[in-house]
Amino acid sequence: MSKIIEAKNINKHFYKPVDFHVLKDINFTIDQGEFVSIMGKSGCGKSTLLYILSTMDTDYEGELFLNDQLITGRSQNELAQIRNENIGFVFQFHYLLSEFSVLQNVMLPGLKRNIKSREEVEHDAYEKLRLLGIESEAKKRASRLSGGQKQRVAIARALINDPAIIMGDEPTGNLDSKNSENVYNIFNDLCQEKGLSLLIVTHDEEFAARTHRTIHMEDGRIIST
Repeated sequence: MSKIIEAKNINKHFYKPVDFHVLKDINFTIDQGEFVSIMGKSGCGKSTLLYILSTMDTDYEGELFLNDQLITGRSQNELAQIRNENIGFVFQFHYLLSEFSVLQNVMLPGLKRNIKSREEVEHDAYEKLRLLGIESEAKKRASRLSGGQKQRVAIARALINDPAIIMGDEPTGNLDSKNSENVYNIFNDLCQEKGLSLLIVTHDEEFAARTHRTIHMEDGRIIST
């Protein structure tokens, strides 16, 4: 089975106002089709780790591999391209552009990648919305959707470029139990049916218990995988 993500001896410091060693000797891999959660108390380094794994934070020591390619040390332009092609993001807050339609929001990363025509990207966006059961909302302004619907749109947007992995930072943290269950089921289906890898930071123990495995963090270290 191929490795999607591999972290080798990742260390990170915050130097201001004083030296704080926030991540300490992080080592783990995520395989294709694996659904992995990260848990730990607030301040243990979960979100910091996710931002490094997502290539958005490059100020660290160690090595990061994506699809067996070393991406540590690449230029910001290269990383932006790698990110857009390989990684989909879902956050606690959906970050939809409220003045845009649902369809336009989902299309944005596909248009940014700039390898398909606008018509092809629009077709793909409808497919993702259909997959998530909200194609009927495509022409609505994003601001008019419920919280659960907005998070589905955010997932559709994360899927538009057919990434190798989806990374989530508390994607159910803002949802009630019914919508949290919906998001879990969507992720699980993507993993089972599409072979997608998922790495989800969560405080929700029930959610984490149903993923393939949970990486537990404490004081900047991984204490179990």
